[in-house]
Amino acid sequence: MSNEEKSAPVEENVETVEAEILESGDVEVTVGLLEDARAKADEHWNLYLRSQAEMDNMRRRAEKDLESAHKFGLEKFASELLPVKDSLELGLAAVEENSDEAVEKLREGTELTLKMLGTALEKFGIKEINPVGEVFNPEQHQAMTMQESAEAAPNTVLIVMQKGYLLNERVMRPALVVVSKAAAE
Repeated sequence: MSNEEKSAPVEENVETVEAEILESGDVEVTVGLLEDARAKADEHWNLYLRSQAEMDNMRRRAEKDLESAHKFGLEKFASELLPVKDSLELGLAAVEENSDEAVEKLREGTELTLKMLGTALEKFGIKEINPVGEVFNPEQHQAMTMQESAEAAPNTVLIVMQKGYLLNERVMRPALVVVSKAAAE
């Protein structure tokens, strides 16, 4: 609704009041109509002020909510990673024993820790890209080098040098790979 459309009812009311004043010619009626008009104007002004205050409050609330979201957005993710950190610390403590049994405990603990970390990452939509044997995909893989291979079809990932990761189907980090090429004959 434009400002002209909004002001049209107000102008009609003013014209109506002016017509009543001119018709009556009575000062008391004119004063009464003027007081009514002032009361309505005051009422509308108060409604405007309340609406403005409510808008300011909503804006401040939204800013505070946004600030909290930025400040504590990683809280759930961090709480999932804390047990992983604890597990790694326990593994380091086990290595200090320096025995075959300690090394086996460290291997088992590291495997469990990796599993815990993988589970925590999956909860937040982070998936691993490990494309060994798959066709090279430049959107998810970064070729570091090419290697001749008689066993693999050309343009196939032979080795993954570093795994890649997706966050909700968007590439966070591409997998660094070695890609096959046709063997020279």
